[in-house]
Amino acid sequence: MLFGLILLVAGAIFHFGGKFLSLGRLPGDIHMEWGNFSFHFPIVTSIILSIILTIILNLISR
Repeated sequence: MLFGLILLVAGAIFHFGGKFLSLGRLPGDIHMEWGNFSFHFPIVTSIILSIILTIILNLISR
């Protein structure tokens, strides 16, 4: 149930976070456009989310 709650909170943050947080649009995220093609790779956002999730999971496992 705890894992489900964590997923629920993470989903809410991703869904509503665009209005309050700039997840996916941080400096260092790669975004390129060529005519009708666009490529977006949120590398800095991925690193930050990885660090946050690592801290949370380490706290839960202890």
